[in-house]
Amino acid sequence: MTSITIDGQPIGQSHAPYIIAEMSANHNGNIDTAYRILEEAKQAGADAIKLQTYRPDTITLNSDLPDFQITDGLWKGRTLYELYEWAHTPWEWHRPLFEHARKLGITIFSSPFDNTAVDLLEDLNAPAYKIASFEAVDLPLIEYVARTGKPMIISTGMADAEEIQEAIDAAQGAGCQELAILQCVSGYPAPAKDYNLRTIPDMIERFGLVTGLSDHTLDNTTAITSVALGASLIEKHFTLDRNGGGPDDSFSLEPQELTALCRDSKTAWQALGKVDYGRKSSEQGNVQFRRSLYFVKDLKAGDTITEDAIRSVRPGYGIAPKFLNEVIGIKVKNDINACSPVCADIVKNSYK
Repeated sequence: MTSITIDGQPIGQSHAPYIIAEMSANHNGNIDTAYRILEEAKQAGADAIKLQTYRPDTITLNSDLPDFQITDGLWKGRTLYELYEWAHTPWEWHRPLFEHARKLGITIFSSPFDNTAVDLLEDLNAPAYKIASFEAVDLPLIEYVARTGKPMIISTGMADAEEIQEAIDAAQGAGCQELAILQCVSGYPAPAKDYNLRTIPDMIERFGLVTGLSDHTLDNTTAITSVALGASLIEKHFTLDRNGGGPDDSFSLEPQELTALCRDSKTAWQALGKVDYGRKSSEQGNVQFRRSLYFVKDLKAGDTITEDAIRSVRPGYGIAPKFLNEVIGIKVKNDINACSPVCADIVKNSYK
């Protein structure tokens, strides 16, 4: 598959990278902050803003048994239910957020975490769906999303090649016609060395899908590099303030960094261009400054061109230096002044 289309925008290697700003929990429970995140994402040049649609009871159980305890990382000391109660985007916010995004002219969609979330998003006419890495093994959820007929993006953090193929088969088997996958490392934050970006070309070849990157590193280097390896989508968490104290703030981009990502990823894509050994438009004016052969002393008609009579120098109005040995030893028919280029006509009209 060479491309997919989300909300009328084509996505694939023939197009500039599609940038998704992931709001996640960075609204920190304040809908006005959520509105500002939408506005700043649009201002930064992102193509889309993404939400996460769940309630704590749709994603986990309200239990403090050991299975449900978070024992390390950013959220150490909380139960899963407590984390998701803290982090979730209230369902009653979804409609006003969708309406505000559409007014701004930025695409908005979400990651659903159960069937009821899909139903809510369908009521809002979401243009696409994202399956989070932790849900990539939930094949019934993938099938339910696929049956909407909307484009789907599946993040592959923690999934091995077999599990990725199973998720793809589930999506396509349930009717998904436009599918993309994201190389991802489900660490928060994730070190760049864990990303193994050379996997991206292999994913493109192995699975034959539009492929991108869900990037949890702390800067843009990994994301920009992924473009050179074929990434067509880039997803980054986005916040107004990395020190805001929310669940995901500490590993999210701030507005000026998202602006840089949108700009620099496009520059990287433009730089890839195509296989082309021809002279580029920006080089045309500099051709004259390449090296060529010039006379460095006066010669009279009938004189022989000796090695000390010519040199390879700049500018480039004479013949190429590769003809040096052919020129030495010929007799000129006319007088030659020093600092004159050795032109093809001179060689043609001379003799040995």
